[in-house]
Amino acid sequence: MANRASEAVWGGNLKEGRGTMRLGSGAFEGEYSFVSRFEDGAGTNPEELIAAAHAGCFSMALSHILAEAGFEPERVKTQATVSLEPEGDGFTITRIRLDMEARVPGIDEDTFQEHARDAKRNCPVSKALAGPEITLQAKLV
Repeated sequence: MANRASEAVWGGNLKEGRGTMRLGSGAFEGEYSFVSRFEDGAGTNPEELIAAAHAGCFSMALSHILAEAGFEPERVKTQATVSLEPEGDGFTITRIRLDMEARVPGIDEDTFQEHARDAKRNCPVSKALAGPEITLQAKLV
């Protein structure tokens, strides 16, 4: 199957250093720093990129699962929120919350929720991130 790569370059110490992250495809390149990661400073951070990857993967997985079950989704929109919290001498990603809403004609609420839970369990990024708690709020619109 496919191998994907991205890269990061960091210069300096943790608090005063700066870096850049670049997707292997070239579709995104952004600066990051201590304040963009641990405070509210400008720039990106690894957790934001994890959130984007998880939201994208989950949306695709759910769309596929719904289509395989005979439902054609018009739209699946997912926001992933990654929580980074202090732990010991460092930090840990403690949870990921997926907030999703989808427009799926002809599906009932129970079936929709079942397929959403299946996508949460089985999208490749969810599997890769199985360490932190991953919660899901699914809304059929």
